[in-house]
Amino acid sequence: VQLQASGGGLVQVGDSLKLSCAASGVDSVIEYMAWYRQGPGKQRDLVASMYSYGATNYPDSVKGRFTISRDVAKNTVSLEMNSLKQDDTGVYYCNAHYGHKNYWGQGTLVTVSS
Repeated sequence: VQLQASGGGLVQVGDSLKLSCAASGVDSVIEYMAWYRQGPGKQRDLVASMYSYGATNYPDSVKGRFTISRDVAKNTVSLEMNSLKQDDTGVYYCNAHYGHKNYWGQGTLVTVSS
């Protein structure tokens, strides 16, 4: 399974940005997909997750600002990020649980400047 993320870039505080991730090498629905973020000098933390049946989860730090969505049939996942803050800066990783294994994409950098 390969995960290809895209959409990162340099934005300003208050801006919006959308990340996308496409999975390849799968022949059935991926049960769980998520986005993680690793800020400078920080650990990698969950920012949004979504099961194939629709359940989502967000930490309080992004709740109300970030929205995860999936095309279950295509095994893609997107992250709509609004009202971006400098603390949202980091490398964003796409994650998938498939066949009892955990997979990671290569990461896409989001930089939020003041």
